Amino acid sequence: MFQFYVFGDWGRNGEFHQKDLAELMNKATEVVEPEFIISTGDNIYPEGVASTQDPLWKSSYEDIYSGHGLHCPWYVVLGNHDYGGNIQAEIDYSKISRRWHMPSRYYAVDQLLDDDKTRATFVFIDTNPLNDEYYEDDHRSKVITQDTTRQLNWIDSVLTASVATWKFVIGHHPLYTGGKRAGDRPFLRNHLERLFKKHKVDAYFCGHEHDLQYIKPEGPTHYFVSGSGSEVRPTGKLPFSRFAESIQGFMTISLNEKEMLVQVLDYRGNLLFKTEIKK
Repeated sequence: MFQFYVFGDWGRNGEFHQKDLAELMNKATEVVEPEFIISTGDNIYPEGVASTQDPLWKSSYEDIYSGHGLHCPWYVVLGNHDYGGNIQAEIDYSKISRRWHMPSRYYAVDQLLDDDKTRATFVFIDTNPLNDEYYEDDHRSKVITQDTTRQLNWIDSVLTASVATWKFVIGHHPLYTGGKRAGDRPFLRNHLERLFKKHKVDAYFCGHEHDLQYIKPEGPTHYFVSGSGSEVRPTGKLPFSRFAESIQGFMTISLNEKEMLVQVLDYRGNLLFKTEIKK
């Protein structure tokens, strides 16, 4: 099985059980060995980093995820807290760290699974400029300079060109949530859901909500929220939610040609939930 981890909202100098979760994630690699780790954003709190030499890289990332099993590629997206700092520094850190991968604000990665014939396409996007409300708050200066139509057209073109069996999109903000932001206006859904349906995207992974959720509305796409890498908040469920838990944790994904196994573990090592999604 081809395996990877998904988690986000983590960089808090080891606090709020961040260090405990990191140790559990490393120990879990003895059983579930990830090809890579996906970070769903809000990588460094409270306001991103100032530069590639910011001490927070060491105190919130390098010193925390130091276990041997976690020294695999990390594919990273930007969260709203990352936008509070130097965005380019998080991109440029890819040139310093052998495991940190963020070549640009949005990018795609194709992976060949263990059978050497099945492919999976991973589309990593920047959801910050797709949040319409950010044009009216402190993020305005950083989102107003971006071409959102260009990014949406790029997502469309990448998914159109993909011949992969599995198609995944990764961003920071949820399209659906039963958590703290359940009542927010559906800006991201308005921009992206039509593309997910058009291209039959298998799953969307995100963070932003500091909890763990699995939501399956009508349509082809399964929605997973994995944003409890450190601080957590109370969560809840939508009518079509299948799982929601407010505790520090992460998700492991095991993939082959015909099925995807998603397992949700907390920082103590408890299996909170698992589901098998057939192709």
